[in-house]
Amino acid sequence: MSEHSGTAPTSLLRIARVFGVLGTTSFGGGVVAYLRDALVEKEHWFDDREFVRLLELSQTLPGLNAVNMAVLAGDQLRGGRGAAVAGLAMLLPGVAFVLTLGALYAPYAGAGWMEALLGGAAAAAVGLLLATALRLGRAQFRRPLDLAILLVTAFAVGELRLPLVWVVPVVGAVAIWLYRPRRPAQDAKGTPP
Repeated sequence: MSEHSGTAPTSLLRIARVFGVLGTTSFGGGVVAYLRDALVEKEHWFDDREFVRLLELSQTLPGLNAVNMAVLAGDQLRGGRGAAVAGLAMLLPGVAFVLTLGALYAPYAGAGWMEALLGGAAAAAVGLLLATALRLGRAQFRRPLDLAILLVTAFAVGELRLPLVWVVPVVGAVAIWLYRPRRPAQDAKGTPP
């Protein structure tokens, strides 16, 4: 259980500060690493299990995962007000940054150094995302069935180039079926053990 349970509620100002910093300093796909570091390691608002639960939910919702995660975390911490503050604090710095960067990018769009800079930033984001996935998924990577689901998904999307919109429902349905709750086994007399 997280440390925020049973303690005084986190202030809206603190939520705004934490998510404002995250919205200002996190880039690309690596934002999950920043979110985990802030929410689990630094603030101790959630433990890894709660963080993964919020992450799973945020990824099933339409919109940006990072903003969805901020809204869900804010809601857990302070209800509707916390959700609004966290979502806006996460979103506004990025909006301002992208608008400014877009205006500055146009004159240098074809420059080799700009392409190299963006390629390096993309590689760093992928590295952060991979590190976070490995840290959070350690237990799942040890179970053969989970590893098989992961590899099938990666192969279908990465190698076969199948659309994610088809792969996730199909693989997700198979995973749900494989992990469905089962009735206790009955012995030879037909009574539960």
